[in-house]
Amino acid sequence: MHPQLPRVGDESAATRPERGALPPVNNPTLRQRRLGTELRKLREQAGFTVTQAAAHLGVNQGRVSMIETGRSPLSADRVRAMSSAYDCADEELVTALAAMTGRRTRGWWEEYREHLPAALVDLAELEHHATGFRVALAMHIPALLQTTDHARALFRAVVPAMRQYEIEHRLTHRIKRQGILYRDAPPPYSAIIHESALRMGFGGPAVARAQLDHLVEMGELPHVTVRVIPFGAKHYPSTGQSFDYVRGAVPQLDTVQLDTHHGGCGFLDAEAQLNKYRVVLDHMESCALDAAESRDLIHDLARTT
Repeated sequence: MHPQLPRVGDESAATRPERGALPPVNNPTLRQRRLGTELRKLREQAGFTVTQAAAHLGVNQGRVSMIETGRSPLSADRVRAMSSAYDCADEELVTALAAMTGRRTRGWWEEYREHLPAALVDLAELEHHATGFRVALAMHIPALLQTTDHARALFRAVVPAMRQYEIEHRLTHRIKRQGILYRDAPPPYSAIIHESALRMGFGGPAVARAQLDHLVEMGELPHVTVRVIPFGAKHYPSTGQSFDYVRGAVPQLDTVQLDTHHGGCGFLDAEAQLNKYRVVLDHMESCALDAAESRDLIHDLARTT
């Protein structure tokens, strides 16, 4: 049963300003917004309105709203208290949410916040905390598997054209993102690439050959799997849009990142959306060559490029 709500005019904890609250975050990161979203989901599953949650937690309604939009920094203890108030019995989820608390991580990506779209900076933070990747591409090589020359050729082909300094910002940002595949205990990374992406030839023959050779080398790492969907595959379940399925600490915190036509990123985290893309990836894997066959195909293409 929900607690009795305060009467109008009462100087209750639900209406007076909360003491000791940290100042709000003006531009919350994707990670901060996701924490708020998950806490909102827990509140709604418990059947609480914002007003009822505020009364139950002993804070004002504005604080609850700011928490759920990622604008109010939280402690791990506060997250656990909220999860308990919402009767969340999933200890793994609560632990994962508690680990997302505090102010924004001052990672290397923060230096790009004034130079790149916020979504690209958020993507680097999302990848930094990921526990695994499943990516699928029809027309491009996965960003984390691109050579420097290949990536530069891609950025030079963007419409409208980028200025040279914009290209360099995007290029160094992309190369630094690749560091997650070389760190200690790297996350597993599985890429499904359509054969058409292997034949695009960005940057000319020499750059294309080097990129194909690099794909083979990366596929030999124990945590990296590269599989190719050949032209002859039937029932190819894709509209051609590239996407990354990024695993979180628990399945509820997984995220789908979509490439957009204007060069940015879109992020999906609703359970129905996550389920849809899991199924799509499973279907794509079912019509892809295995890792050894894919390596042979890439080798052959490199020799003839």
